[in-house]
This record gives sequence, structure tokens and C-alpha cells, in this order.
Amino acid sequence: MIDRRQVLSFRVHAQQLDRAAGTLGDTAILDLGVQDTGPDGAGWALAVRGLDPAAQEGDDLVLLWTVRGAPHLYRRADLGRVAAAVTPYSEADAGRRIYDAAKPLKAAGIPILDALDEVAARMREIVREPTVKGEVSGRLAELLPEPYLRFCRPCNATHLYEMPFRLAAVRAGLELAPGTSPPVLRRSGGFRKAAAPGERHDLIRAYLRLLGPATPKHVADYLDAPVKDVQAHWPQDTAEVTVEGEKRWLLAADEPALSAATATGVRLLAPFDLFLQAKDRTTLVPDAARAKQLWPVLGRPGAVLADGEPVGVWRPRKSGRKLTVAVEPWGQLSAAVREQVAEQAERLAAYRDATLAGVEIA
Repeated sequence: MIDRRQVLSFRVHAQQLDRAAGTLGDTAILDLGVQDTGPDGAGWALAVRGLDPAAQEGDDLVLLWTVRGAPHLYRRADLGRVAAAVTPYSEADAGRRIYDAAKPLKAAGIPILDALDEVAARMREIVREPTVKGEVSGRLAELLPEPYLRFCRPCNATHLYEMPFRLAAVRAGLELAPGTSPPVLRRSGGFRKAAAPGERHDLIRAYLRLLGPATPKHVADYLDAPVKDVQAHWPQDTAEVTVEGEKRWLLAADEPALSAATATGVRLLAPFDLFLQAKDRTTLVPDAARAKQLWPVLGRPGAVLADGEPVGVWRPRKSGRKLTVAVEPWGQLSAAVREQVAEQAERLAAYRDATLAGVEIA
């Protein structure tokens, strides 16, 4: 029987939240993709895993719309394998991933995968130089027929459905220019989709390696894919374990690490950090009231992680060049944990090119 503390400690180590330094090449979460949402997005997720912010500059990283249509950061060298990895497993999977956009396409007899290829081809034609998203969307609305389009009441205009737009961008060999709002799309130089992702970038394997032990439903929920498709692509080299009464799986090679896992140290995790993206939320935070506080419908806070355990939430408050970190703990924090929280807040302020005004602990 494996308890939740072993699971969390395993993930801390697998995701390298316990290391002091690393490189782009050996940073494990870049295999699955690092979600870049919010001011403390992918860059801070890499920084808390020991990656110097200076190492994130330059052209070695690429930002793509991938899993769940969210922007994720990857190594540019892996672009072709990432494109293969995020390709839907089936027609049913593609339909699930584009949500309500599937209904009019199905009604018109247009296969979803064919529709994504059509959108991708048109996007590739339009984006010959860096182009803002709104302009691309407007041009697509002129080129594509009605089943691809919807009327947007807030904009009082007709657009392509959002999820086909986002998921087709990688198929078109398009990336997002970092730091642009609204997003700017540009062609990825030398893009060529690989025939297969390989073991390292296979999304199911990467989830099990970084967020295991897990069930097929956990993985399917993370990908927005049907459980049936995930089961059909489930790795053969997995080991079954029981986590507090539930059967789960992880890669067999990682089973010894799970049994021996321990975690130490404090980290301030951003709201969309991979550690918080696991789909077994009751494993991360068993208390329902605390879970609701950590994952509200709108305006997520970050999590304070101490020795592998979420022990509270935090929010940044910035005024000019000064940053205050407000912490709401879920119990009494020891003096050592408070000291480490202050150290992490200093790191966050430096990352944001700000001066730490203070840490407020409620």
C-alpha cells in the first residue's frame, strides 16, 4: 500500500522540485510541456526547478498551443516529436478535444481530423510573417465555410471556433511569439513533424513519469482525451500499485523510486505549475475546503509546497517595482518553513525584476 505522502514525494523528485540547478536538456517537465499561463508561468516553473532564468533566453525554447489548447513551453529541438505527441489519437479524440466545435462539423459530414488539417493549411498560407491572432482569425473566417465558424456575441463578429484554431496551429508549424498579448503567431523555422514522439515525449508515458502513479482516467482528463483512447495506447512496461485503496500505475522502472521517495524544501508554486495539474486533486489536497481555495473557478492562487506537502496558498501583490507575497497557511508554519518561504519570495522578486517589499503571512 502506497500512501499519498509517498506519491507527492515521488512527484517532487520526478519533477526536480528538489534540485538546486539544471539545464534545458535535463529538465524533465519540458518533455511533457510547461504551461505558460499567468505572470508566473512557464518561466517561474522552470526557475523553481533550478533553471537559471538566463538559460531560458534565446531561441532554444518554443511556445506552442498544445494540451487542452493552453500555451506550453518546450525545447525547440523537440518540436517535431512534440507535434507528433499532441496529435489526437483518433477521430473521437479529436472531436472531444475541440469541444462544441465538433457538432457543426459532424453535422456537415466533415471528419474532425480533416477539419484540423484544413484549418492548418489555411493558417500556414496566412502566416507568412509574424501575424497577430485577430488578423489570422479574421482571414480564416473569410476562407472557411460555415461549419468551421461561430458568431461571437462579445466581438459582434464571426470567428473560427477557438479550439480548432489553437490545435491546428501546431499542425501548421506555427508557434507563439513569447510575451505577446494579444498572441502573435509565426512560422517555426525548419518545422517537420516526426513520425512518432518517441518514449520521452509520449504524453501518457510522460504523465506517468511525472505525475504517477495514475489511472487511465487521470491521464485522459489531463489530455481532454477519451479514456478508451488512452487505454489503447497504455504502455506495456507499467507496474500496478495501490494508492490508499485505489489501483494505479506508473512506469515499472520508476517503482523503486516511488517506494523510497522523500521530499524536503519549500517552493512557491505558480497557479498552473505541473505539480498542481495532476488530476487526482484529492491526493494533493484531501480537505475539500482547502481544495476549493486552491482551485477556485476564477483567480487561482499559487501553492506553498513544504517537504512535498501543500501547506497553504500565496498571492503576489505588485506596486511599481515592489512585490509583496501574501501567504495564507493551512496551519502553523514552523520557523524554518517561514524562513524558506521568505527566501523563495526573494527569488520570485528577483525573477520578476522587482524588490521584495515583504512577506505577509496571515
